[in-house]
Amino acid sequence: MNHIRATVCIDRGAFQLDVDLELPGRGVTALFGHSGSGKTTLLRAIAGLERAPNGYVGLGDVVWQDDARDIFVPTFRRSLGYVFQEASLFEHLDVQGNLNFGLKRIADSERRFKPSDITELLGIGDLLKRRPAGLSGGERQRVAIARALLTAPRLLLMDEPLAALDLKRKQEILPYLERLHDELSIPIIYVSHSPDEVARLADHLVLLDAGKAVASGPLTETLARADLPQAFADDAGVVLETVVGAHDDDHLTRLDFAGGSVYVAMRPEAIGRRLRCRVHARDVSLTLEKPAATSILNLLPGVVTDIVPTDPAGHVLVQLHLGKTPLLARITERSRKTLDLTKGQEVWAQVKSVALLD
Repeated sequence: MNHIRATVCIDRGAFQLDVDLELPGRGVTALFGHSGSGKTTLLRAIAGLERAPNGYVGLGDVVWQDDARDIFVPTFRRSLGYVFQEASLFEHLDVQGNLNFGLKRIADSERRFKPSDITELLGIGDLLKRRPAGLSGGERQRVAIARALLTAPRLLLMDEPLAALDLKRKQEILPYLERLHDELSIPIIYVSHSPDEVARLADHLVLLDAGKAVASGPLTETLARADLPQAFADDAGVVLETVVGAHDDDHLTRLDFAGGSVYVAMRPEAIGRRLRCRVHARDVSLTLEKPAATSILNLLPGVVTDIVPTDPAGHVLVQLHLGKTPLLARITERSRKTLDLTKGQEVWAQVKSVALLD
């Protein structure tokens, strides 16, 4: 696999970015963190828009920067596509003209995608004769993504591509981003400060805080860690990779995963369809025995694997495993003492809410 390597140290006085990362060469890697954590600076360094002293950036056997060997490839010679928050289309050209601009950057022999395949993938075939001024925000971003892909990049960089869109437009474009993930082999580095976007799209997660990579790993494993910095405490929760198992007469759909099942409101997807869902730690409570009478449908047996103090004061984050699947619960320290929770203890998790990522 062609891993992406980035060693970047940039000192701006009040802010320092200092990371040394090896990222997978396939799927979507999300750079997640609050404003000012260094996400965009890192992306710009990978693109060559900023040069980090003594840095290293490479994709597989292709080296774009290695200051130890005095190598620095300028941005326009790096085989990458870059999608910004704003689509930055050429207003004097129609959509077809904007796409042609991307095509002109490469020789016919180097093209990786057919224009017709990309326009179909992103649903812009009926927009080709329109000018950017007549497009919605979501349509503009889809055209920008298509233009970037038609340059035949080996890596696609996306800097908060949905940040400038309202909720309706975000919901419009997210399915197309999922199609990129599912149907293209090109690796994507995706910057976002939206936990739901990251949970829906990413395979690998890098958590950035104050210029440091405080965690990096597969999405489900990284989100399920109980020892993450307090900066991420409010977003604590896990992503479950589930399969539609059944639809019942009570207008509920059963979603199965490795370690159990959860019920959600009736879904239109066929049995066997894979779905991602998110469970927030704040929506999970714990009990030592299976409740005999409760309105909560999702009751799951598990084993406590970690207990860590967290914000707000007086609370703890409990990690448990449902078979091989991790889950997080945020409870009060008083509740922990009342239950006398310890590692290795068997408990029941009561899941009050399961959010489908669609």
